[in-house]
Amino acid sequence: MSKLIIPKNYEALLDMKQTEQGIKLIKEFFQQNLSTELRLRRVTAPLFVLQGLGINDDLNGVERPVTFPIKDLGDARAEVVHSLAKWKRLTLAEYQVELGHGVYTDMNAIRADEELDNLHSLYVDQWDWEAVISKEQRTLAFLKNVVERIYAAILRTEYLTCETYPQLRPFLPEKIHFIHSEELLQMYPDKTPKEREDAICRKYGAVFIIGIGGELSNGEKHDGRAPDYDDWSTVAENGLAGLNGDILIWYPVLERSFELSSMGIRVDKESLLRQLKIAGKEERKQLFFHQQLLSDKLPLSIGGGIGQSRLCMVLLHKGHIGEIQASIWPDDMRQECARMGMPLI
Repeated sequence: MSKLIIPKNYEALLDMKQTEQGIKLIKEFFQQNLSTELRLRRVTAPLFVLQGLGINDDLNGVERPVTFPIKDLGDARAEVVHSLAKWKRLTLAEYQVELGHGVYTDMNAIRADEELDNLHSLYVDQWDWEAVISKEQRTLAFLKNVVERIYAAILRTEYLTCETYPQLRPFLPEKIHFIHSEELLQMYPDKTPKEREDAICRKYGAVFIIGIGGELSNGEKHDGRAPDYDDWSTVAENGLAGLNGDILIWYPVLERSFELSSMGIRVDKESLLRQLKIAGKEERKQLFFHQQLLSDKLPLSIGGGIGQSRLCMVLLHKGHIGEIQASIWPDDMRQECARMGMPLI
């Protein structure tokens, strides 16, 4: 329970009934706004995929997927998805989604290696989305435009939530600030990546940190990214590598930065081969997903994931994600949260 953050003077502004109603309101309104803003159609997504196809998301490359044997397939093993970053791109091709349109889905995952705290749960739910783009749109300017449109949908949802529950006060800034992870390092060279996120989010309120996954000038990464979905190695217009990033906000309830979304322009053939080599994962070129991409059978795309429980937690001013979703927590964490007025579902 050492990672549990106890908010100062915490008071739940909504009771459990209002919270459940608020969750429904936010989820229905935001996904409709996201769909309209980015021209996305809803599709049905898998909870698990077969091992060995290269479809599952490897996240930072160290998390172990939950696996199980399938009796009717000769005990072939399936694994619960971590996210749907690569599956969505296959779906764009299968559904023959046209340029400028895309898909979104409810992604549910189990991440057994997650370190449990106020923000991290074994159960992950997010809106996973993916859209077809042209070669000319694989630019930093296009990425920023999409980020601004997603952030606008978040602001509209905050407004509706606060209008519905006047005891909640809006706190998100009107604009989101853009900064590259290398620029952030230069601003705060003596801080850890997490401390740098806290500092920049405290300053601007809402930030998109560009370039997650590539090595910085100090020889370290701001954070890990698998080599085969986001493009973190292409040099963009600003002369720095990275066509991906994270949307973070300053969350006053916990007095810390808070990640709402990870997203980016996806790898093309050149950046896939480059990143597999950098990561020492060149054997993945033989996997199904990678072969489809290298054979020009997948469209160029942009995509990401937006945390459902996380967005609800922020907009309903909750202190723990367990106030929003049902999951498993250590007994001592449940007891301490109940004592502090943060009852976990």
